[in-house]
Amino acid sequence: MFQIHDIRRNAYMLTGSFAKKGYDWWWHSFTAVDSITGEERPFFIEFFLCNPDLAEEEPVLGQLPANKIHHKKPSYLMVKAGCWGDEKVQLHRFFSWKDVNVNPGIPFSVSAKDCYVSENAIRGSVSVSKKDSKKHPEWMSDAGEMSWDLLINKEIAFNVGYGASRLFRDIKAFEMYWHAEGMKSKFAGSITLNGRKYDVIPGRSFGYADKNWGSNFTSPWVWLSSNDLRSKITGKRLKNSVFDIGGGRPKVFFVPLNRKLLGAFWYEGEEYEYNFSKFWMSPKTEFSFKEGKEMVYWHVRQENRDSVMDTKIVCKKKDMLLVNYESPDGRKRHKRLFNGGNGKGNIKLYKKTENGLELIDDIRVGHVGCEYGEY
Repeated sequence: MFQIHDIRRNAYMLTGSFAKKGYDWWWHSFTAVDSITGEERPFFIEFFLCNPDLAEEEPVLGQLPANKIHHKKPSYLMVKAGCWGDEKVQLHRFFSWKDVNVNPGIPFSVSAKDCYVSENAIRGSVSVSKKDSKKHPEWMSDAGEMSWDLLINKEIAFNVGYGASRLFRDIKAFEMYWHAEGMKSKFAGSITLNGRKYDVIPGRSFGYADKNWGSNFTSPWVWLSSNDLRSKITGKRLKNSVFDIGGGRPKVFFVPLNRKLLGAFWYEGEEYEYNFSKFWMSPKTEFSFKEGKEMVYWHVRQENRDSVMDTKIVCKKKDMLLVNYESPDGRKRHKRLFNGGNGKGNIKLYKKTENGLELIDDIRVGHVGCEYGEY
């Protein structure tokens, strides 16, 4: 059952070879409400750790020209925060490992000065001036200020199975791992962005929390998720439902598995999973991405021996970021990694029968976290 929580998979993973060539991040995305106007705005906060065994007195930034010349790999904690929409922004704050405290046990926690993340809380701030944003392209950051104080209630998990089990984690079998401990999460608290306060209300937060770790990033890179779901058949909101799709081109012991996705739909207490590692379920996946002039489009069709999930998502390009990361080896391979938080679309869920496909539900989807990049 994929919805089994496993906070062991959310623990700190930069051990063995990943300590010198590895990253580990905890991602959070959710919707907040302007405390004055009531307008919704989607936000994200991430704690990204890289190459602890290569630590120096100051954060080592891989995109700094001098570090590129000397082939220095990055080493730091990067706190990434921002929002999507009309005034989208992506802000980065870097810490040297000497200023970082990590609890490698269970449950995890990471802290550096006023920044903190754990299973059930995130606090912190980031501030980048326009002058510094232009002066330091190696920061890969826009200009702006954001602070936050939030609690997290992770209601439904997406446990991908034995692919991220302890054995496969210990032997570093995969290039990139994924675990969504909070595929459906409720966030509560407040955010201040560039002087404006936003309230984060649990029932309206449409929250998501996951983690990735490994030695490199997948290409193509696909992610789609939402728990803002409403049946077009009954007109009712699906309050105990969430879907999550991720992956692209996983590598196992350096061998690529072409165009493979992991997908899950927790539909009002029933689970539908499309996991390429569970071969006994006869999983199949087809997916495409198209960039238009004003919009970007995803189409994912997944099936197993019992069911079919057909997902179509669209997002406005003007609302999205080209999100910035550098790999643990110091290269910035993804230069057009589209990342958004207010996609929308449609999911059709079918049951396979002797007479063909039987429609379970036709679902309108909003507040979709969405991502695609390829190099």
